[in-house]
Amino acid sequence: MEVMSETLREKYGSVFAEMAKLSKAAAKIDENKVYEEANLNTRKYMQAVLDENFLPESGLGNIENFKDFYNKVVNEKKSGLILMEHYTNLDLPAILYLLNKQGEPWAKDFSSRIVAVAGMKLNEASPAVRAFTEGFTRVVIYPTRSLDSVNAKDISEEEKKAEEQRARKINFAAMRAMDACKKRGQIILVFPSGTRYRPGKPETKKGLREIDSYLRLFDYMILVSINGNCLRINPENPEDMLADIVAKDVVTLTASPVINCKEFRKEVLEKVPADDPDPKQKTIDKVMEILENLHNEVESKRK
Repeated sequence: MEVMSETLREKYGSVFAEMAKLSKAAAKIDENKVYEEANLNTRKYMQAVLDENFLPESGLGNIENFKDFYNKVVNEKKSGLILMEHYTNLDLPAILYLLNKQGEPWAKDFSSRIVAVAGMKLNEASPAVRAFTEGFTRVVIYPTRSLDSVNAKDISEEEKKAEEQRARKINFAAMRAMDACKKRGQIILVFPSGTRYRPGKPETKKGLREIDSYLRLFDYMILVSINGNCLRINPENPEDMLADIVAKDVVTLTASPVINCKEFRKEVLEKVPADDPDPKQKTIDKVMEILENLHNEVESKRK
């Protein structure tokens, strides 16, 4: 007898209800609420979800690259950036979970230093999604895609200008918060596509040109591919995060060698023609190319 697939809401609705009771995060983001420390009371629930769905073979690939990157940040006092593929809302929990499962002191400390850049939708979408998200330290931004959708709405110019002003204030405050994180030795994690990859929609795997500014602001980065996932976007309801289909899987996060951000950017831009209309996009295109190659290399070994 075939077992019916369950959505995140169906399987873990009671868990989300418990997390929502413990929620403290802001339901509406403004420039004074862009940095949010992890709520460890809700994180333990996410830990249980991952324990149940990440198969025992799950782990980190190229562990030496993770460790080399950690040493650059902690021992050499350099600023560190993680650019990671994005398939599901378990991607951020996954890297923290698998670092902690590694069991070594450096890996646990690495996990504790990660601060994710997250869109404000995760706070504002619903109490359940907010509770899901707040188990992890974040800097909240107003994504370009969100502002584009506002501008496409049938609202007055005054309302659009007000929202643009809100976006500027939030993102300026977010940049200041990230700078403070760097000075504290925290590691910033960004999903360069800015959204989860949806099968059959290659545009959702395209890197955002804004990522070029991160390459200018950080010393070193690693790129992390994700193979396997325990949530599958529900084709019948792709925008509802809690409608994702739950599935047990082997999840592997694989790190590239450590990359000097400024040297990487310089090498890419030197090859871009002088009349190129958008050189910044070329730097992130190269990042996404490396991630795709790393993903495919790992996937070929999994099969």
